[in-house]
Amino acid sequence: MTEPTTWETFTLERPEPGIAVVTLNRPERMNSMTNTMFVELEKVALQLDHEHDLRVVILTGAGKAFCGGFDLDDADGLSSMTPMGMLDQQELAARALSAIRSIRVPVIAAVNGAAAGGGLSLSLAADIRIGSPAARFNAAFVRIGLSAGDLGASWHLPRLIGPARAAEFAYTGRFIEAVEAESLGLLNAVVPAESLLDEALAMARLICANSPAGVQLSKRALHANMEVSSYAAALELENRGQALLTRGDDMPEALAAFKEKRSPQFTGR
Repeated sequence: MTEPTTWETFTLERPEPGIAVVTLNRPERMNSMTNTMFVELEKVALQLDHEHDLRVVILTGAGKAFCGGFDLDDADGLSSMTPMGMLDQQELAARALSAIRSIRVPVIAAVNGAAAGGGLSLSLAADIRIGSPAARFNAAFVRIGLSAGDLGASWHLPRLIGPARAAEFAYTGRFIEAVEAESLGLLNAVVPAESLLDEALAMARLICANSPAGVQLSKRALHANMEVSSYAAALELENRGQALLTRGDDMPEALAAFKEKRSPQFTGR
């Protein structure tokens, strides 16, 4: 493991080649979000996205929470903002989460505790979510007079857990605990708290064992095909991706390795 890089609101570690771990690091405030965090998350996402050897990003929280949402100590001024000022605030936050979601490699959220409000949305920006028994989720904004449709939650939730469940979750603001979250598909798995990061790393290693280009185009296809309007459009996108990948080095290497009964040496080229 390389020495962690400490930002103001999180740390960045490299436990193994190709794997980056971003740990939100405001445990005394349940890793709640501030404008500084939004700025830093966007910057680190863009930095990671340009690293050629990166294969997987793991996102987690320090202490007992994953992310408690927007820091309410900073929320007092929201109601006095002009509409355009509030729009600027929302767009700052949205850019950060969009940048995390758009990282070209898979993002695994290791949800170690509460993911509330904006923290819920941050977990939803990941491709895969693994939780400890302490993981819990809620759309907290309805409890403070705002919409649960915040930072992408209204787009992700119906696709993950279905429209009716998403509506119940959004309108009541109730917490979904880890076991229920797994049964709904909000969590891929619930694992013991002491092995949460190890399980995330194990999944990251499985991803790293595959062709980097194949994984990245798989993510691109999955994201794009959640937004296209037809089966035909989905097939068109998939066909282009497969045609492109046959021109690279990884598929011939995989076929040669299979014939030679050895592990493939992928390069992503």
